[in-house]
Amino acid sequence: MRPLFADTSYYLGLLNPNDQWHETVMRFTASFDGAILTTAWVLTELANAMSRPDNRGVCVSFIEDLRADPRVTIVAPSQALFDQGFQLYASRLDKDWSLTDCISFVVMRRQGLTEALTGDRHFEQAGFTALLAGE
Repeated sequence: MRPLFADTSYYLGLLNPNDQWHETVMRFTASFDGAILTTAWVLTELANAMSRPDNRGVCVSFIEDLRADPRVTIVAPSQALFDQGFQLYASRLDKDWSLTDCISFVVMRRQGLTEALTGDRHFEQAGFTALLAGE
């Protein structure tokens, strides 16, 4: 079974009970028993979003748990991957895709993944299935 790609919106939905995706993410996660693939860039974006002192400890513990979970693969940053993501970012001046999104799209294509745990419709624009967007 192929892993699902986990985007920042999935993780924010898990960690923030006030997040728009929280209930959807919690329902999905309660029955999900598969593997997850994400990137260091997604986790950087998550940490940036949770950088306030009252959120920081929760985020640190969460990322440490992800790093220790054998069902979670975190794609490490590399210059080549950054360059490929940036090339996509630079080539799509008509889109408001973030650089993190573009790197995610490159990783998903490399891994042959089509589904992402995200509510971000940019994934759909790029040809992927955003599993949370339809909720």
